[in-house]
Order: sequence, then structure tokens, then C-alpha cells
Amino acid sequence: MGSLAMTDKEREGAEIVYGPEECYRHSMELLGELGFPRGVLPLEDLEECGRVKETGFVWMKQKGPYEHFFTWTNTRVRYEAVVTAYVEKNRMKKMTGVRSKQMLLWVPITEMSIDEPTGQKIYFKSAVGIGRSFPVSAFMDDEEKKIEGKVGA
Repeated sequence: MGSLAMTDKEREGAEIVYGPEECYRHSMELLGELGFPRGVLPLEDLEECGRVKETGFVWMKQKGPYEHFFTWTNTRVRYEAVVTAYVEKNRMKKMTGVRSKQMLLWVPITEMSIDEPTGQKIYFKSAVGIGRSFPVSAFMDDEEKKIEGKVGA
């Protein structure tokens, strides 16, 4: 697992859930609590999810790596078997296990954040400091889009 290995110290005091249904519920609640759209981390076959509230450290383990194509942003993203981050409201930082294909290169994504105060854009930052932003709506699931439509109407 290399750099994706978590230390016992990072996992200390964690709330951990197992199995696809519990992990899915846990990850959706976490994204909602942080202010992120639910489709921004479309992980599959989750086996274990954990969170250390004191430090903000979270992890999600899948059966194996997974690639997802985001149609609205025309972007291919690869999620490794383990994705980790330190989280706070509107921000995930020190991320590991997420790479975006830019031109012909796979670029590690190390941070994502929601712009404040509007909350309309999500900003992705790479390990080399280069970033891109997209509308938050590009990562909303169908249910979120319906709610957003009703709010804006």
C-alpha cells in the first residue's frame, strides 16, 4: 500500500464502520456534514470507513481501485483502494489515493474545497499546486439536484 498505509496513531480513537451499506451511509453523511455534494467521491464496493473526530482524519477502503468519468466536467478520476484525507467544513486536505487524468498524466489530487461564501464552486488542488474549479452542481446526485431546483425556484 506504500504511502496509502495508515498508521495506528492516525487511526487511534476512530469510529469505524464495515460493509458496503454502512460505509455508503457513513460516507454520504460525512460529505453532507462537510458541505460537499454526494457525487464528489463515487467510491464503489466500500469495505471499511473510519473517522477520527479529534484530528479530522478519515479513510475509505474499497475492494480495489476504481476509475470514474465525470461527464459534466469531462474528467477521469482514479480512486485507489484506500482514500484518506483530513477534513473540516467545506474542505478536505492532505488527500491520498485520488488522481485526476489531465492530458496524458495522472495528477494526484491533494485538496478539495468549496468556495466561501457562495458555495457554488468546488476547487480541486493538485500536489504541484495547480488547481481547477467546477460548479458544485456537476457533482450532485439526482436527489440533490431536485432539492437544489426546488430551492432555486
